[in-house]
Amino acid sequence: MIRNLKPQLRFSSSCSQANVELNVVPFFRTEQSSNDYISSLYKQKRYNEALEAFDFLRKNTNYSMSSSSYAYLISACSSLGSLDNGRKVHSHILTSKFQPDIILYNHILNMYGKCGSLKDARKVFDDMPERNVVSWTSVIAGYSQNGKGHDAIKLYYQMLKSGIMPDQFSFGSVVKACSGGGNVGLGRQLHAQVVKSEVGSHLIAQNALIAMYSKFDQIDDAWNVFSRIATRDLISWGSIIAGFSQLGYDREALCHFKEMLCHGDYQPNEYIFGSVFSACSSLLHSEYGRQIHGICIKFGLGRNIFAGCSLCDMYARCGFLDFARIIFNQIERPDLASWNAIIAGVANNSNVNEALSLFGRMRHLRLIPDGLTVRSLLCACTSPLALSQGMQVHSYIIKTGFDSSVSECNALLAMYAKCSMLRSAFLVFEELGKNADSVSWNSILTACMQHNQAGEIFRLLKLMLVSQNKPDHITLMNVIGACAEIASMEMGNQVHCYIMKTGHVLNVYVMNGLIDMYIKCGSLEIARELFDFMEDPNVVSWSSLIVGYAQFGCGEESLELFRRMKSQGVRPNEVTLLGVLSACSHVGLVEEGLQLYRNMETEYGIIPTREHCSCVVDLLARAGHIHEAEAFINQMALDPGVVVWKTLLAACKTHGNVDVGERAAENILKVDPTNSAAHVLLCNIYASSKRWEDVARLRSLMKEMGLRKIPGQSWIEVMNRINVFFAEDSNHPERDRIYTILEELWLQMLDEDRIQFQI
Repeated sequence: MIRNLKPQLRFSSSCSQANVELNVVPFFRTEQSSNDYISSLYKQKRYNEALEAFDFLRKNTNYSMSSSSYAYLISACSSLGSLDNGRKVHSHILTSKFQPDIILYNHILNMYGKCGSLKDARKVFDDMPERNVVSWTSVIAGYSQNGKGHDAIKLYYQMLKSGIMPDQFSFGSVVKACSGGGNVGLGRQLHAQVVKSEVGSHLIAQNALIAMYSKFDQIDDAWNVFSRIATRDLISWGSIIAGFSQLGYDREALCHFKEMLCHGDYQPNEYIFGSVFSACSSLLHSEYGRQIHGICIKFGLGRNIFAGCSLCDMYARCGFLDFARIIFNQIERPDLASWNAIIAGVANNSNVNEALSLFGRMRHLRLIPDGLTVRSLLCACTSPLALSQGMQVHSYIIKTGFDSSVSECNALLAMYAKCSMLRSAFLVFEELGKNADSVSWNSILTACMQHNQAGEIFRLLKLMLVSQNKPDHITLMNVIGACAEIASMEMGNQVHCYIMKTGHVLNVYVMNGLIDMYIKCGSLEIARELFDFMEDPNVVSWSSLIVGYAQFGCGEESLELFRRMKSQGVRPNEVTLLGVLSACSHVGLVEEGLQLYRNMETEYGIIPTREHCSCVVDLLARAGHIHEAEAFINQMALDPGVVVWKTLLAACKTHGNVDVGERAAENILKVDPTNSAAHVLLCNIYASSKRWEDVARLRSLMKEMGLRKIPGQSWIEVMNRINVFFAEDSNHPERDRIYTILEELWLQMLDEDRIQFQI
């Protein structure tokens, strides 16, 4: 039979010479040489060749296989994750006269677990004539590795009942199974068993405990386990560094990485570098990242997929897109995670065309995008200019079936909202129906808030309250913002009551929203009560109240709050100083306001903005220092813009300064020739100075240009309904009744004047 074989077979080799032709006939001449040849291939990690040799022998000879050869072949299938080949070898064992021993049974168990066939593993386990701790550990590990943690723990209990004592590998597998279930209490019980056992100090069990506590968000417990390990290995360091990084303790992750390097006994692997690059990314600290990048190259991992993916993400998040592109292009064979990292980095910088180009290249390489890919693409569409690209991504989502995923639909909803397509956002939300989660509700509420649709927010809130999703602090922030937008005290009070009932009153962001809402509704008293109720108000809390007092002309109260804020060690921000400058303006503290402005950058590290400059102009102009205000504008480092000049123009009307008013109006009209407010204010200045010819000329010019003063509006809330009124409104549905009542009121006022005159 051997003579009829082809003289040569081609085997792919993992050694230095690939695809070397080997004359294999001599290796198959005897049963012993055949078994030795398969064993030799396995030991050289030439797993595929070992399985090809087995397949050749199975089909062309009657040789028997030794126990060790079967074990090598089963182990090769485990290493390759090849279930089909594993079943072939197992079937050959069953059909042969060979009787497997417990060691071979354990190899088969381990193979089925690693190849993901728990059904086959359990059948082998149940049919075993005898079992030892390795048998139990193998089947427990199989269930644990395949996401069946609950079943793995049940098997562990059965093992204990059978009288088999766990070893370090058993503990490692069952602790890993517990990690996926999120049962902290059970994890602590297992930890106690590990400590009591004879193998409790073994690194496998200890490292598993570190990973478990990290997954449970119990970083202190993870560190306590780590700190008690006498002799750590690379896995110990990697587990604690990953735990710190994943739970947001980024500086601690970097410190432990540095400590590991200082020992000099450990060479970081790609997973440790991935964790520390992720920590640098969260800290937005590119300098640390660049230093660690150098260390990564030194250890020969500069082109590694895992490390490169995290490094690419770090540079992109820190704003160094060019570096991110270079790192990505250096990765030898980028996988899906690497493509997602560069696409997300480009998308977060709103480079939608480049993101789509990368997406096209990825698909050309036959990589299948996942949900993260399409969500990143949608994140790039952040303005109406990117609407067409966003709609292209939407079409792809429908075509590939991603529209059935809530996460992708939420990303679509947010994209349409950012692109000012509120109707399309509502259509996506309605398609979600009962599948809408809290993110969906908050996204559509935020979209309504961004598009000034307060009425829709209240309607959606009523629907949400009867759905399976209940309002969280983000929901309430949007609703409170809507109440503030329309100054609806009645609705605001109802929302306030709901917040008190549900316990959200303890959330500082919700409280800040309520303070802002009551200020905008004109109730400084309630706003102050809420502020005083807060245990630890932050800078936003202080700023809201300071600005509120300033807006209502309570300058002294505003300044007193500012002094209290500084005495309690709260550092002011831009908004705080805006309120304080406004307060100085209202109470006429010109020197104090100017001094605060001069010290903004040196004392508080805040660079003055156009709004701060406008407050200084108002401060000077209100006090009658019109020329000083004009001089201040002329020496500004920033472009004054319309707002600053308009502030000066309004002050010129108050103080009747025609010359400066003309120059202020001229500067406004240079920027915005159709600015009706500037024309009207200048017209009023001319009228107050009795320059009627200039008034007539300016009104004639406004008429030629088709300019009209934007009518003022006011509103009142009656019986849960907001009634809005415009000056000279002729479109209100109740206009006839409104004007009739106004006329009656006017006549009554005239009658009262006549009576007083007669008296």
